[in-house]
Amino acid sequence: MSLLGGISSSTSLAEGTQSADSKAKLEEDLNRFLSLLIAQLKNQDPLDPMDSNEFTQQLVQFASVEQQIFQNANLEKLLDIQQTNQISSMVDFIDTMVEVEGKKLPLDNSHAEFSYTMPFGAKSATIVITNSSGVNVHKSDAILDQGKHTFVWDGKDNYGIQQKDGSYNVLVSGLNQYGELLEIPHTVFGRVTGVGANEGTASLFLGNIEVGQDKVLSVKEVPAKNTN
Repeated sequence: MSLLGGISSSTSLAEGTQSADSKAKLEEDLNRFLSLLIAQLKNQDPLDPMDSNEFTQQLVQFASVEQQIFQNANLEKLLDIQQTNQISSMVDFIDTMVEVEGKKLPLDNSHAEFSYTMPFGAKSATIVITNSSGVNVHKSDAILDQGKHTFVWDGKDNYGIQQKDGSYNVLVSGLNQYGELLEIPHTVFGRVTGVGANEGTASLFLGNIEVGQDKVLSVKEVPAKNTN
């Protein structure tokens, strides 16, 4: 007879969850304890019986742990519901263009867009776009005027060869008059192709690039598709 029958009959724990793993471990420990208890009862001295207080307290502890696992399972269900609601609330993001913090640049339909904010005092600055293998596919000079600038890349490298849609990396680096590196913040734009949530954290997918919803800075319409 197992104290865990209440959970198995009234609550279905998904395999692989923390509650399911804890339940399996508790069942194993309880079965081992009951086997030892039965063996001790069979071999006890009738004239000097065992003190039942100790194993009674242990059974109470098992029941307490069982109840805690039951509560944790309910919390996991609530978390799943919350994540489902999060995903539902983010569906409207799909097929919109979002601006997010980061350096991963999605090339979608031969269109990629990012912005950078040039600080005061820049004497030279360069835009470098690399592919997933780290190979430079585009290099050009950045605008040195102080303020925010937007750069649109058509997906062609410096030899005019069209690159495949996918994930790229962008870096804008610059120097001041003393030859010191400048801190140049930049953001990327991408079309949202999917949404998701994991452990309470909401995410957007820009192709195969995953970004947290908290990284979204702005939302706008997707530009007209390139039909060339």
